[in-house]
Amino acid sequence: MPLTVAVQMDPLDQINVAGDSTFALMLSAQARGHRLFHYAPEDLNHADGRVWTRAHPVTVQRVEGNHFSFGDAVSLDLGEQADVVLMRQDPPFDLGYITATHLLERIADRTLVVNDPASVRNAPEKVWVLDFARFMPPTLITRSVDEAKAFLAQHGAIVVKPLHGNGGKAIFKIDADGANLSSLIEVFNTAYREPHMVQAFLPGVAKGDKRIVLVDGEVAGAVNRLPGEGEIRSNLAVGGTAAKTELTAREAEICAALGPELKARGLIFVGIDVIGGEWLTEINVTSPTGIVAIDRFNGTDTAGMIWDAIEARVAARGK
Repeated sequence: MPLTVAVQMDPLDQINVAGDSTFALMLSAQARGHRLFHYAPEDLNHADGRVWTRAHPVTVQRVEGNHFSFGDAVSLDLGEQADVVLMRQDPPFDLGYITATHLLERIADRTLVVNDPASVRNAPEKVWVLDFARFMPPTLITRSVDEAKAFLAQHGAIVVKPLHGNGGKAIFKIDADGANLSSLIEVFNTAYREPHMVQAFLPGVAKGDKRIVLVDGEVAGAVNRLPGEGEIRSNLAVGGTAAKTELTAREAEICAALGPELKARGLIFVGIDVIGGEWLTEINVTSPTGIVAIDRFNGTDTAGMIWDAIEARVAARGK
């Protein structure tokens, strides 16, 4: 059955058509006959129990520079006129993002929101992962220079990064001598009100940082992201390169532990990051990426798997 799908995302004219996961999801939905609408999170409105937005009907095609076409804008009632809302805008996970989850939660009993907005709000990538600390490298959450110095003395080289950062931005390695650690924490404390994440540096990152995608709790595929020369960051957004890969036994164990919890929370499309085949560092639930690279290496259709899961959930709800 054709569905009406509202996609909450960043401006379409700014995306990378060749690798954008949201665009791949839109192409797949369109191929299945679903009707697509595009809107920005700042266009959400609420009154009298209704949530609506100014949205454009949109068609998409994989043609760089001519990859989408908007129809005339309409007022779209997300609780009554949409079957699915894809919440796919990129972080930062700020008050604007959080407010959007609160508004969408109000229609989640009528319209399937992917990923579930309450679960997204309660599972920020670098915080919820602490529930699975047995799989993580040694980790400290702090704003304290003294605590960071003590952690460095215990573990040698460390990595410092924003607790709610994304895309490999503002990730710093501090060597065992501690040069610039105090200055870095001071800068972070000025830039961010929340604590910061400090982790033991994992030399295995030189061999890649694996992105594993889970669809409704099941492994869909993985891609290994290799850092560029002179870099510790392997995110594709900051110059990392993708390589074909398989799961290690430890990674399979991590996925088996996470899967049932993801499914129960309505986190249909999730990307986890694992370093060195054994260390879980993030559980990405806001706007995961990587499916285009995974499908290119494996000949799979991850977008199709995601839509299979979405369609099954919509059918089960009987809307």
